[in-house]
Amino acid sequence: MLPNTAYAILGLLTFGRELSGYDVKKWADASLRFFWWAPATSHVYRELARLEELGLVTVRAAPDAQRRKRLYRITDAGRAAAAEWVTAPVAEPVVLKHPVALRLWLGHLGDGEQLRAVLEEHQVEARRLLWEIDQSIVASTDDAALEYPRLVLEWIRTIYAADAEATDTALGHLSR
Repeated sequence: MLPNTAYAILGLLTFGRELSGYDVKKWADASLRFFWWAPATSHVYRELARLEELGLVTVRAAPDAQRRKRLYRITDAGRAAAAEWVTAPVAEPVVLKHPVALRLWLGHLGDGEQLRAVLEEHQVEARRLLWEIDQSIVASTDDAALEYPRLVLEWIRTIYAADAEATDTALGHLSR
């Protein structure tokens, strides 16, 4: 069983294009970060090496690369492994790691005005992320292959909107 990040990287390769490690990282930063975490560059290359070793991706040197740029493509075995993982039962709980909620939970230790500033800053960030999701290329394209990524963006947009609303509620309670 591979770690979820390996499946995320395999998933990025299922859209039919060869990608360099840099491309994988760039695409993860632009898409996965809304609902997963965008892995560090070193983690991307480590997972790509593991996937190559397992025969789940192939790699070749880029034909015109001046540096040693390598291009990765998912294999049939990699696509089958990713497809099997997608439909496997989820045995792990969703863990929400929300640093602002943790700060609010420990609000009795701090200053109310500073806590209000933390919440207001978070509210700005949540609304900025909503704007980024709305501007996403995936959200605006009609490419049928991106039907599921669009669905995830809609789902995640709902979560960020609820987070912004919950922040409004918390700010209202702090005003009392």
